[in-house]
Amino acid sequence: MITIAGNLANDPELRFTPNGAAVASFVIACTERRRDQNTGEWSDGATSYHRCTAWRQTAENVDASLRKGDRVLVVGTLRQSSWADKQSGETRYGWDVQVDEVAVSIKFHAARSHRPERSGAADDTSATTPGGGTVVPAHQS
Repeated sequence: MITIAGNLANDPELRFTPNGAAVASFVIACTERRRDQNTGEWSDGATSYHRCTAWRQTAENVDASLRKGDRVLVVGTLRQSSWADKQSGETRYGWDVQVDEVAVSIKFHAARSHRPERSGAADDTSATTPGGGTVVPAHQS
């Protein structure tokens, strides 16, 4: 398992497989922050980009909830893929995070979770909805 914290570098792209399974793809940008011991000032270091793929209900929730620039935490499995370069024929390698969980980070802003109503359920605010809900920044409520 791997955990990544960063900002979405793009809006999630939602598509569906021929069997109807939802798939959301997005990229997380992670920038190192360093503090200069002599001056005490912070500066940005290198930025790394991580491709992420979410499936099914998680994919639909990602698409409905997140936009470019949102700070998120992602937990998933790191997978390597390979392919033949179309130009040179050489084997290329890439990494992708197969997403298990996504959460909005509240490090830099407040957020509030919104659970959709369950169909056929009584008005029970203590019930949890597996895989449901969207996260709305508190300033948008």
